[in-house]
Amino acid sequence: MRPMMRSAFLFLLCLALAVRVPAADLPDLGDVAAEEFSPAEERQVGEEIMREVRKNPAWLDDPEIEEYINRLGRRLAAASSDPARQFGFFVIKDGTLNAFALPGGYIGVHSGLILAAQSESELAGVIGHEIGHVNQRHIAQLVGKQKQATLLMLASILAAAAANSSRASEAAVAAGVAGVTQAQLAYTRDFEREADRAGLQTLENAGFDVRGMAGFFERMQRATRLYENNAPAYLRTHPLTSERIADMENRVMSMRYRQVPDSADFGYVRARLGVQAQPAADAVRTFAGRVANQPDDLAARYGLVLAQLRLGRLDDAARELGELRRRAAPSPFVAHLSADVSLARRDPDTAVKTLTDASRQFPANMSLVYALADARVAAGRAEEAAKGVRRALVGHGGDIRLWQTLARAGAAQGKRTAQHRAQAEVYALQGAWRGALEQLELARKAGDGDFYELSAVDARIRDIRMRARDELQRGQQRKNER
Repeated sequence: MRPMMRSAFLFLLCLALAVRVPAADLPDLGDVAAEEFSPAEERQVGEEIMREVRKNPAWLDDPEIEEYINRLGRRLAAASSDPARQFGFFVIKDGTLNAFALPGGYIGVHSGLILAAQSESELAGVIGHEIGHVNQRHIAQLVGKQKQATLLMLASILAAAAANSSRASEAAVAAGVAGVTQAQLAYTRDFEREADRAGLQTLENAGFDVRGMAGFFERMQRATRLYENNAPAYLRTHPLTSERIADMENRVMSMRYRQVPDSADFGYVRARLGVQAQPAADAVRTFAGRVANQPDDLAARYGLVLAQLRLGRLDDAARELGELRRRAAPSPFVAHLSADVSLARRDPDTAVKTLTDASRQFPANMSLVYALADARVAAGRAEEAAKGVRRALVGHGGDIRLWQTLARAGAAQGKRTAQHRAQAEVYALQGAWRGALEQLELARKAGDGDFYELSAVDARIRDIRMRARDELQRGQQRKNER
């Protein structure tokens, strides 16, 4: 996908939910509009959009970073006005400063925004603001009676973005972005102020420094004069005014003052993104310089080990890793990096031990579950890996990475029925019903499944056929209502 198309695709994801009509056409804005776009519909639409997001090269497929951003997001959501609401958080590989909310409680954050945040409280402030948009049901209010037109437009642009990089596709994306931009309403600022207030309260309830939110937005406001007509994407989708800044600062003054140190994991995430953003040799020089200037900077040392590992300097990486582990408190990031160094040095048994110990210490960390299963496969313990993944699936049946890992474990064991059955679930979670059915047919014909496995395969074939038919009917209904 060309940069222009990728930028337009991401910009549209932020803006598509802001499609609006003149205020005179929405005399009863709140409850009526929200009722017409129910929470169940929001979740369904959000899941459909997320399928497309995960297929896009801009989606950051990094379990460790995704684990961190979801842990941070869940902490904030639990302290928000609606702690029971379901949320999902993800990161987009993009150097611009942006964050956005999608239907169904899905919240995306650009990697550039994470790197621009000078403290964890600043990052939490932006996420808390987006949670405020979701909890206040701004998405439902904005879509309202025009939900069908909005969703159809969104679907058409997503389809164009997912297509090849032809001129026609680029034109479709550009036209869609232009139409969405022109349709914005003045009352956007009211929603922004409401999300600010909700976000500040969430930030305080979650134990962060409330000054982080106001400080970050104020710094962005000062930077706008440098951008002129090319303002950051966040400012294009989240209008920032002096009144908003003043309102935030006034509210902060009435809140309890607290100094909140950043977690070590916040530093590790920023270092990880910093290494990914540049060639490995450049990253080694960058982080080696930081370590030389600040030997106690654990995030810098983590980044240096990661960069050395990617450059293939395994002895240097192992030496720096030893120093990092001596200085750092236990962390999933450090454990994962230790295992990666062991695997690179062809010592999978040590990697398994490291990850097993870390999993006991951090049992809720899913990135360690994936890594431990892969390390067990590398160590020739595929059956053990499969058992561990199946245990994790009991509470995380919709986790696509677990199914991918289970498929790899099945292949390593030579169990073709199990392999194809797990791969079918991967395709099903992506909405690729035909691929899922093909994998299930392969599972049925593999010849190594027992009666119970084959019965489960047959039941799943019937279920997926029904889901595919229902989705086709919904699509046809939307088309007819256009």
